[in-house]
Amino acid sequence: MKISLQLICAAATSTLPFIFGCQTMESKSITVETPTAETPQDEALSKLVRDRLLADKKVDLTNVKIISSDGTVYLSGTVKSLDARQQAIKIAWEVRGVKTVVNTLEVEK
Repeated sequence: MKISLQLICAAATSTLPFIFGCQTMESKSITVETPTAETPQDEALSKLVRDRLLADKKVDLTNVKIISSDGTVYLSGTVKSLDARQQAIKIAWEVRGVKTVVNTLEVEK
């Protein structure tokens, strides 16, 4: 009995930092600066992404704003669900010429 009580105390003591450590984590917001102007190539890439988003009939992606810079596609605006957000990211990645997707889409509450 003495050994099992010691094991229980040891297990409880070793897990406390993990439990309380999770509660003390801070969330920090990251500011993403999006480009203000697009080159003709960037505009063409943004149009391709926009056309693919609007062609998708699974979720409503009409409020997604797209701007590109040297192969990086910035998605911003609001969507109605997490699924819509994930779908927008997936579609953007599938467009030829996209090197990076920066997602700042917010889900409506």
